[in-house]
Amino acid sequence: MKRLILVRHAKSDWSDSDLHDFDRPLNKRGEKNAPFMGKRLRKRGVKPERIISSPAKRARDTARLLARQLTILESGVIFKDSIYEAGTAELLEVIHNIPEALECVMLIGHNPGLLELANQLGEASFENLPTCAAVGFDLDVSKWEKTKPRCGRLWFYDYPKNPDPVPGDKSADEDQGKTK
Repeated sequence: MKRLILVRHAKSDWSDSDLHDFDRPLNKRGEKNAPFMGKRLRKRGVKPERIISSPAKRARDTARLLARQLTILESGVIFKDSIYEAGTAELLEVIHNIPEALECVMLIGHNPGLLELANQLGEASFENLPTCAAVGFDLDVSKWEKTKPRCGRLWFYDYPKNPDPVPGDKSADEDQGKTK
């Protein structure tokens, strides 16, 4: 069994209309949500051995902020050009080329490709993956290259505004400055 975590990049800044889409940075909410989600994933016991990310600025920044919270070294974060603007086929190709020694990998990218992949991997159906959403799958494969539609079982689904991401975890709301 392999474990795959799909993460949509955190909220990006649209204020500079002259910037190319690839170069858009995170906005203040994105800069806050990425480490917040990293903490929640850590509390859930998510520990990817590698993060593979789109090289777009907002995805790179999300990857680095998540890696920091998950105590993943910079060398454990790699960027693949093919993830930017990728559809399901291109994302599956990235997954098929993950080194077999790795058991748990996080893939950071963009909608609509990531949403389409999430809907194809398992039996769950998602209408949207909000910014900084994370979807974990247990893949019924022994080799990454065998990953295909419907080979996954939903492990978890979480996003920054999720009111109860880890049953019984009240500290997530405290991290966001909310009280119940």
